[in-house]
Amino acid sequence: MLAVGPMNIRGALDVAERSGAEIVPEGSVPRRDVRVWRLMLDNPDHVAQGYDLKRPRLPTPQQVWSELWKTTGAMVERGRTWSKRSLIYHSWITLNSTLWGFLLGTSIGILGAIAITYSRVADMSVMPWAIISQTVPIVALAPMIIVLSNQVGIEERAVPKAIISAYLCYFPVLVGMVKGLRSPAPAQLDLLKTYNASGTQSFLKLRLPASVPFLFTSLKVGIAAALVGTIVGELPTGAISGLGARILIGDQFGNPFAIWSALFAAAILAGVMVTCLDVLQRVVLSRMGMRS
Repeated sequence: MLAVGPMNIRGALDVAERSGAEIVPEGSVPRRDVRVWRLMLDNPDHVAQGYDLKRPRLPTPQQVWSELWKTTGAMVERGRTWSKRSLIYHSWITLNSTLWGFLLGTSIGILGAIAITYSRVADMSVMPWAIISQTVPIVALAPMIIVLSNQVGIEERAVPKAIISAYLCYFPVLVGMVKGLRSPAPAQLDLLKTYNASGTQSFLKLRLPASVPFLFTSLKVGIAAALVGTIVGELPTGAISGLGARILIGDQFGNPFAIWSALFAAAILAGVMVTCLDVLQRVVLSRMGMRS
């Protein structure tokens, strides 16, 4: 709320000046070189107007909530839940690609972690490349994945979005799972050897159960990253559905309410997914006799 005034003061003064009010200094061009705090001190009567602009640079929480309700709850009441103007519909489109990407990224991360744990060659080769891969900006990589998908004949837009989502998701799962699989103490591993346990038995009876708390922690990070990847993947595809598409359309048409309501919807969606994983973690660890 405190940032709304400074962010919107120039727009508020422009509106007031067009309605005939006296503004210091006069003209939008001279005001560009004046700091916003100075404009607010020189025009205190117009500061409040910045909290009620139709196209503000930064909307108030009440304005964002109003737009969020208009595109979710109000549409549910009118029976238009799956309208293409509804954020519930767009959230479902984004959620679908996110879950596919999360499943793919998690599978890659777990398999990579097992390989790194049991193979020194994989540890020396795969892990450095996994770290290096995260230095490539996803904003630069996403268009390349989309173009490559089109070149190989993949016309389904959900596929490149899922790949981008998996790219951001697999790394936290990989790192967390490696840490978990290596968490058993040497004494525990030696004890299994004295029982003549095979490598598979050692993995299933000791390493895998020990890695479960680490896995769930990394899954919570991974699913949030997967959502970010899906939204980023929706931006360069020209998609008209999904939260990323709503953000892009809101930016193109100068509608900050659409942008911020989509951002809030994405945050709520991420919170719901992380909460579901947290509940699942509590159930699984309770069944395993561990504390969550």
